[in-house]
Amino acid sequence: MTRPADDRDADYAGAGFGATLAPGNHPALLLIDFARAYFEPTSPLYAGVESARASAARLHAAARAAGVPVIFTRVEYSPGGIEGGIFYRKIAALKCFETGNPLGDFTVELSPLSGDEVITKHYPSAFFGTALAADLHARGIDTIVIAGLSTSGCVRASAVDALCHGFVPLVVTDAVGDRDAGVHAANLFDLAAKTAELLNEAQAMAYLSAR
Repeated sequence: MTRPADDRDADYAGAGFGATLAPGNHPALLLIDFARAYFEPTSPLYAGVESARASAARLHAAARAAGVPVIFTRVEYSPGGIEGGIFYRKIAALKCFETGNPLGDFTVELSPLSGDEVITKHYPSAFFGTALAADLHARGIDTIVIAGLSTSGCVRASAVDALCHGFVPLVVTDAVGDRDAGVHAANLFDLAAKTAELLNEAQAMAYLSAR
C-alpha cells in the first residue's frame, strides 16, 4: 500500500526509525565504483549521474586537503566472472567489469591520486571479501563518508556493512546516484530510516574540512 509522504514519515518516526547517528572525529572518504560504465551512454550500466561524479570529485579534493583517508573501490572479474559467483550470474551487465574492458576503468574526472587507496571488489559491498573493515579499524577510523554508484546497489550495501562493522555511515546525497530517480529516492529514505545519516555536499564538505 502506498501512503502519503506525511503519513509515511509519521509512521516511521512513531515506530522509532531514523534516530540520529553522531559522526565521529576520525572519518574516511569511500568513493564507490566511479567507473566509466556508469557514464558512457552506450554502456548497459549508463546511469546519467554526472552531477554525482562532480560532487564526489569536490569531496575528494576536500578530503585530501584535510588529510582524511580516501578509499576508491573498483570491480574486476576474470572472463566468465567466477569471482562474482551468483551475483555475476544475476546481472548480465557486470560483464562491463571483465579484465581488459575499458568500461571498468576510473573516469578521468574522478580517479585515485597518489596516497589514495584502491580496493578491488567482486560483490556489492566494499566490505564483503575485502580487508577494508580491518584496515579502517587499525587506523582508528570511526566514520565513513560515502559517495558512489549506485544508490540502490553498492552504496546501500556498503552503508549497511559499514554500520554492521561499527562505523557511522554518512551518505552524501549529492554524490550518489542511480539510473532511476524513484529508486534513488526510495533507497535514500530507507537508508536514513535504518542505516545511515544523510548529508548534502555542503554539510559533508564542512565536516571534512573541520577535521
